[in-house]
Amino acid sequence: MTSIPPETLAELEAEITARHKTLSKRLRQVAHFMIERPKEVAFGTVAIIARDADVPPSTLVRFANAFGFQGFSDMQKLFRAKLVEETPSYNERVRLARKHSQTSQHTSPMELLEEFTTSNMVAMEQLIKEVNTNDLEKAVSIIYCAQATHIVGFRRSFVVACYFAYALRHIDQRAFLIDGVGGLYREQATTLSKNDALIAISFKPYATETQDTIMSKPNGVPLIVITDSQLSPLTQYADVCFVVKEAEVRSFRSLTASLCLAQTIAIGLAYRVEEELNGSSQ
Repeated sequence: MTSIPPETLAELEAEITARHKTLSKRLRQVAHFMIERPKEVAFGTVAIIARDADVPPSTLVRFANAFGFQGFSDMQKLFRAKLVEETPSYNERVRLARKHSQTSQHTSPMELLEEFTTSNMVAMEQLIKEVNTNDLEKAVSIIYCAQATHIVGFRRSFVVACYFAYALRHIDQRAFLIDGVGGLYREQATTLSKNDALIAISFKPYATETQDTIMSKPNGVPLIVITDSQLSPLTQYADVCFVVKEAEVRSFRSLTASLCLAQTIAIGLAYRVEEELNGSSQ
């Protein structure tokens, strides 16, 4: 049991991630619920949260105790404090983005456009708040120092992986897409050298092909991960990890924030290359 409880939600999330493998099955179930549905944890009662997380109420108390809190309400204060930091306009825009999906039986294409646009603006604002400056700089440095960069992403993530490879090639970087044609993704991963880098993108449900690719890469190859949860199976292998919360409208999940992040890293690399060239020519 942790003797000193975390003081912020960010600290709690970091500790949950670090201890995730050591938790019991029930406590891991609670951990996933806490990470993925923080607003419900902030506002819900023990009974309601336990029902939605599909665990007994006593498990929530055990979870809080395991991280040093005297009771569940003490831990819940961290979730509420985080919400206080968010502006009212942020919450209002989320409400507006969901309004039509809850009340309208017939929706026009323009109404759908409004829903998706509003939800994606919220996700983009969240991206700015959540991405760490040092992580961005480290990701750019990893790709800059690599002889070649290999990118993998299957299913929904494939779009982001394709764009990443496209963007890097357009700034004259050696980039290779691991597309798994013929089921040869493991074989493609073995072409990496120790001086290369790997970018892996995966969202729930996490593609086993992406995980297998990571496990097949040579030791020492740095890994940049883009995923949707701190409890993603990819995070434990990452040298740099970006957790991106995408917009979701009517059960359709967007890729706008992930593509924006990929573009930022690629263009950031382009500026880094230009600065180094200008510096060496002076």
